[in-house]
Amino acid sequence: MNRMRTAATVAATLLSVSLTAAAQAENLAPNPFRTIEGWGQLPDGREWGSTSAIYPTNDGRHIWVAERCGANVCVDSDADPILLFDLEGNLVRSFGAGMFAWPHGIYVDGDDNVWVTDGNGYAPIPDGWGHVIYKFSPEGELLMTLGEKGVGGDGKTTFRKPCDVLVAPDGTIFVADGHGSSPGEPVNNRIVKLDAEGNYLGEFGVPGSDHGELDEPHALAMDSQGRLFVADRANSRLQIFDQDGKHLDTWYHFGRPSGLFIDGNDILYSADSESNAGRNVGFKRGIRIGSARDGFVTAFIPDPEPDQDNSGTSAAEGVAVDAQGNVYGAEVGPKGVKKYVRR
Repeated sequence: MNRMRTAATVAATLLSVSLTAAAQAENLAPNPFRTIEGWGQLPDGREWGSTSAIYPTNDGRHIWVAERCGANVCVDSDADPILLFDLEGNLVRSFGAGMFAWPHGIYVDGDDNVWVTDGNGYAPIPDGWGHVIYKFSPEGELLMTLGEKGVGGDGKTTFRKPCDVLVAPDGTIFVADGHGSSPGEPVNNRIVKLDAEGNYLGEFGVPGSDHGELDEPHALAMDSQGRLFVADRANSRLQIFDQDGKHLDTWYHFGRPSGLFIDGNDILYSADSESNAGRNVGFKRGIRIGSARDGFVTAFIPDPEPDQDNSGTSAAEGVAVDAQGNVYGAEVGPKGVKKYVRR
């Protein structure tokens, strides 16, 4: 037994050393971008709230953003949380007032419909709100609701604080369910698979840290091969699955991912808003950019926050890319969106 414990300790130590070395290498990747501050002009008298949901239109010429109504919660607000901007940051249209508690994840499907999760996360939110996913037309017409508003659960028709949603090319829907909670509250750690009409097909993932297990699946992305990338945030890693839930790979070198985006060239963008001295040691916060095919990191946009050893969240939690290759970071802590353009 002592020999087994010693072997396990050695293996854990070697993994820690390996991850620390990988972190140092990824932190030194070049930053080929410069920052555009103040992107996204809101109506007079309105300020940005916490923002994690951001996604481009299919032509890459506009950017959808879901923000939390000038604060970190939308309950009792008459502001539209779903916003469409052109690439210069001019507001084109908005909708969704009175529907959301805590907009968290967003996805634009092949028909330019807009899907938004209402995660009901850590903010103080009254009963009767959240736990649903909405599908809107590009003009803001509500087309579908997944889950039951205000009802958190782990069944075939209920979700608990869904983090993100993704629609595969064939219309299959994947939901990352769900967000972490306060101590003592139940948490779902699963990916739910639905057909195009929202009917339950199955699910995968159980709580844990082994390969294929999940701890706060926070974001989703899909590459050209149809592989599903999951931001397994509380495990400080990214996991890759096929669409039936078979585990294919685990990558630790994209940081502690809060947001994911994969463009048409299979370039992977991973937003790390939480790494610090207390969790995911050695990794710095920021946006890592690399290949979804081989996992090689080629660029790193660092968090502008000078103190990266604090325990809070800063820099981008959501990430998106437009048709020109500009990168957008949606920020929860600093509140707002930053645009990053090539130098």
